[in-house]
Amino acid sequence: MNDQRIDGYARALFEIARAEGTIDQVEDELFRFARAYEGSDQLRAALSDESIPAARRQGIIEELLGGKASNTTVQLVSMIAGSGRASDLVAIVERLVARASSAKNLEVAEVRTAVALTGDQESRLAAALTKATGKSINLKVVVDPSVIGGVVATIGDTVIDGSVRSRIEQLKSRL
Repeated sequence: MNDQRIDGYARALFEIARAEGTIDQVEDELFRFARAYEGSDQLRAALSDESIPAARRQGIIEELLGGKASNTTVQLVSMIAGSGRASDLVAIVERLVARASSAKNLEVAEVRTAVALTGDQESRLAAALTKATGKSINLKVVVDPSVIGGVVATIGDTVIDGSVRSRIEQLKSRL
């Protein structure tokens, strides 16, 4: 039942953004918000606490995203939080990203790096991952300080670990 609900929300969000012609922007903004939501206990608690009135939860979204994201993104996240589905937000966004990528015949590549990448670095990385996998890539970058250096890319079930931590572990095991 919950899986169907998550799919339903993802499908609805996708169709709204596609109809408005903003699917690429909204998909990216939702992905970034979902990562921030995932990484913040305080934000998750505030948005998923149903004892907090829906209008207040929606106000939190407005405060966080207003002026930083498109109106469509703000309204979609606000709708999810207001309807009491914030606990499903990450799953909904992941399905929306998968749906949007599939519509463009792309494979989602979630890449974790210690620092933000420049546009040029993202383009080169996407090209390298396309060459390595033989699949056209929809690159989603997550800044994750635990990576230390390098990148960890997940494409479907494939993980390409080019992180410094991984290299150190490999060296340790050889010694």
